[in-house]
Amino acid sequence: MALNDIALCSRALIRIGAKPITDFNDGSAEAEIAGALYAPVRDALLSAYAWGFATGQVALTRLAESPAADYTYAFALPQDYLRALSAGQGSKGRGLQYRISRGHLHTNAPEVILTYVFRPDESEFPPYFDQALISRLSAEFTIPVTESTSRAETHHRLAEREYERARQIDAQQDTPSAIERFSLVDVRG
Repeated sequence: MALNDIALCSRALIRIGAKPITDFNDGSAEAEIAGALYAPVRDALLSAYAWGFATGQVALTRLAESPAADYTYAFALPQDYLRALSAGQGSKGRGLQYRISRGHLHTNAPEVILTYVFRPDESEFPPYFDQALISRLSAEFTIPVTESTSRAETHHRLAEREYERARQIDAQQDTPSAIERFSLVDVRG
């Protein structure tokens, strides 16, 4: 069953012994805290790792205005962009030198394929990520809701373990990366 933002926050609140919420605007202190912290915690957790379910590739739209220095072209980043992983051109999603600056990608290539971490809808989160996010939310909610630093420390340790577990599960859903070119291997012929 896919969870939405309210359900994820409610489960995190239940973990710390607080009442679940029905809406971010339901007037309770828990709803106000969840509403303020949910999006930044979600985005931080999504951008902390190249999750398979949140990694995509897109051809970027070149902007008319060029960068002031160092690169020839500027490109607009996608609306759901969180973090760049690599940039390429043609049929390759990597290999270009680039810089992300002020919400644009700068490079010397006239066309760019960006491999990036994006913000998927909560319904697309796999169960292992739901658990990692719920754990991280409960850790972040603990001090504002319960005012207990010792409980917060415990929840942060649990959240770190859930995060590592989620990363391991996610990594097992892809072929391991191979070394394509490496100067020390090339020397051996």
